[in-house]
Amino acid sequence: MDVYFPLSKRSRNSASGERFEQKKPSIEVLPDECLFEIFRWLRGGRERSSCACVSKRWLILVSNICKYEIRDNNITQALNPKDESTNKKGGSVSEVEHNDVDSDGYFTRSLEGKKATDGGLAAIAIGTASRGGLGKLFIRGSNSWNRVTTVGLRAISCGCPSLRVLSLWNLSSIGDEGLCEIANGCHRLVTLDLCHCPAVTDKSLLAIAKGCPKLNDLTIESCANVGNEGLLALASCCPNLKSVSIKNCPLVGDQGVASLLSSASYSLTKLKLQALNITDEMFSVIGHYGKSVTDLSLTSLPNVSDNGFWIMGNSKGLQKLKSFTIASCLGLTDRGLEAVGKGCVNLKQFYLFKCDLLSDKGLVSFAKVAGSLESLQLEDCHRITQIGLFCSLLNCSAKLKVISLVNCLVVVDLTTGLPPVSPCESLQSLSIRNCPGFSNSSLAVLGKLCPQLQHVELRRLHGITDAGFLQLLESCNAGLVKVNLKDCINLSDKAVCRLTNLHRWTLETLNLDGCKISDASLFAIAENCRLLGDLDVSKCAITDSGIAALAHSDLINVQILSVSGCSMVSDKSLPSLRNLGKTLLGLNLQQCKAISRSAIDLLVQQLWRCNILF
Repeated sequence: MDVYFPLSKRSRNSASGERFEQKKPSIEVLPDECLFEIFRWLRGGRERSSCACVSKRWLILVSNICKYEIRDNNITQALNPKDESTNKKGGSVSEVEHNDVDSDGYFTRSLEGKKATDGGLAAIAIGTASRGGLGKLFIRGSNSWNRVTTVGLRAISCGCPSLRVLSLWNLSSIGDEGLCEIANGCHRLVTLDLCHCPAVTDKSLLAIAKGCPKLNDLTIESCANVGNEGLLALASCCPNLKSVSIKNCPLVGDQGVASLLSSASYSLTKLKLQALNITDEMFSVIGHYGKSVTDLSLTSLPNVSDNGFWIMGNSKGLQKLKSFTIASCLGLTDRGLEAVGKGCVNLKQFYLFKCDLLSDKGLVSFAKVAGSLESLQLEDCHRITQIGLFCSLLNCSAKLKVISLVNCLVVVDLTTGLPPVSPCESLQSLSIRNCPGFSNSSLAVLGKLCPQLQHVELRRLHGITDAGFLQLLESCNAGLVKVNLKDCINLSDKAVCRLTNLHRWTLETLNLDGCKISDASLFAIAENCRLLGDLDVSKCAITDSGIAALAHSDLINVQILSVSGCSMVSDKSLPSLRNLGKTLLGLNLQQCKAISRSAIDLLVQQLWRCNILF
């Protein structure tokens, strides 16, 4: 009986015109069961990898051999004692291989788009098994290309028992069977991330709960068939959950989330709930069982009213909460916000987004009771005015360092009726973005309220001019470090020259993108700013002369420079940019139409360590 046929040449036609049939190697005739049995006797990872390279069929077969299915090398040695080999420590090859498979998982692998296939997963399973093990696996599919199935996840389950982190995104082809394979083989799993996996149901979570009791980080997003039953199973089998994030799962309600909170009340530190059908009763559970929660995010919860926030705050259970985000919760009012401030006594970071019913009264009441607050961010809260902002600064804790007001479109310039101004000495960072009501008088009050500012961001404030900005500058006693004036179209060279003169010893970052400045500002920067490392003068009226002034300055050491959209910067600036290249790490020349492509190519060659955008 033949056991081997060498590859034959291309068959030729006989005299009668018949073609001889090409023969295949006999081993390919064997069924999968026989090949599987042969592969079980392979002694090392190198041998298994070599066999996997023969064909896709062999790859899948080898990758589906689990650790416990590999035949013990002691039997091999008994049959052939002359073939015994040991390592330096006296252990057999089989023992070395098993120790590798049992390793902690040092490798991280990511498959995206068309690369996310069963073959790719099988190759990962075989390639990492004998070299430290796979620790983290990220699979990102696409709506038009889904080639990952249960076969690929079975390979990971068999070959990667050390897997600790699994993330599956946009995989409509993955269902319960695939995740059950992971649960059966990857018992060390601690992090599971499921996003846009419509075929995954509660059955998958039941299997994960039983097979992966060490799970402590769970993220479920846009999985329409996951509901309360799966969360109940996780609650009963995974008591060490530390982080839970559930988003846009319509079948998840109060019962499922409450079970997770009650079972992990002493371990759960991070909780994020978004677009769920939970009610005020769930907020009562959060208030009672969130004893260890330090980071809480509540977004788009339409069935929660102000009573839910009031009950949660008055339950006094969120004593350790440090970071709190409330976004698009239309039920929140001034009453609920004040209760949250009273109940979260250690709250340091607070972010409010699209809470339309909040007014100045609620903001001021919250500022009075939040004694540990360090950062306050308000975005799209259209009933908040300058009165609320200024009074909050007057009544805030002595620890407040950062305040931000973004996209508050109906802010009006009301600066009358304020109590006597006492400065907020702790505030170091101020950000006002796209708030049309802010004007020069508002900046003047802020300057008096915040004399210790170091970071100032004023973006798209068309109502401020040089006069108002100068009043703010002259009130900053600590020295400004970072200044962002992007799209403040009414600020001119006068404001920039005064800024560089007053804060020459501290200024490190300056963004003048879209401001009405010219070369005069660059002359002032070159003369004064010794510590400036990041400069953005995009879409400004600067010319080659301004760039030359920067290049010839002995003080300037700019590392990041952006002149994007500066139409009057031309090829003449090439020597100056080359001179600046001694310190430059990043250069933005996009939309500089007066600079030729040949000049850019030459600059790229000369400034080889600088990242140039063009």
